[in-house]
Amino acid sequence: MPQLKYKRVLLKLTGESMAGDKREGLNYDAVRNIAREIMEVREMGAEIAITIGGGNIIRGLAAADAGVDRVTADYMGMLGTVINGLALQSALEQMKVPTRMLTAISMSQVAESFVRRRAVRHLEKGRVLIFAGGTGNPYFTTDTAASLRAMEIGAEVLLKATKVDGIYTSDPMKDKTARKYSELRFIDVLKNGINVMDATAISLCMDNMVPIIVFNLFVEGNIKRVLCGEEIGTIVRGV
Repeated sequence: MPQLKYKRVLLKLTGESMAGDKREGLNYDAVRNIAREIMEVREMGAEIAITIGGGNIIRGLAAADAGVDRVTADYMGMLGTVINGLALQSALEQMKVPTRMLTAISMSQVAESFVRRRAVRHLEKGRVLIFAGGTGNPYFTTDTAASLRAMEIGAEVLLKATKVDGIYTSDPMKDKTARKYSELRFIDVLKNGINVMDATAISLCMDNMVPIIVFNLFVEGNIKRVLCGEEIGTIVRGV
């Protein structure tokens, strides 16, 4: 069995990954596929925490642009992440994977409230963690929530799962001449405004020296490849 390079990791999933080949909503086949890959790396000994977005359900910024009060819109977006978290938790538990969902917004009927020590203890007991509700505060993205939770649980790496195989000089979907970076420094991402995660999320990882690996979630087995140290995607590290 391949050896893990990273044991404790924070996996950032976008809401779109839960929609699969649909534009919005939930694609339960896609959710099950994600759960299956998570199950596989957990069985290898990885301690996995997941921060999940809600863009497939509702985007806070889009709601704000449509006239909803910005704070209210952001809370609506946070609730979308809870819906996705419940769907992923259900898929994992159907595969007999012990899972806990922790939310930044109290809703005791469906999930535990986030407490750092409790989260770390769940990881130590081999449970997969799902963090929903963002940071619990408006004006902060789920990227920032992912970086914050990575620091709080002592993750060795933050995995940013996307629909492309890394970071490019321009959008590879639109520009056929776009070149992929194999490695970037945090400071270069910030200085050049490279679209990886928002500046707050990047700064948190830079200050705490937690690398970010951007990779394509939709290639089967990629989560395992990343955790085993294969050079796929783009790694952001250093200053």
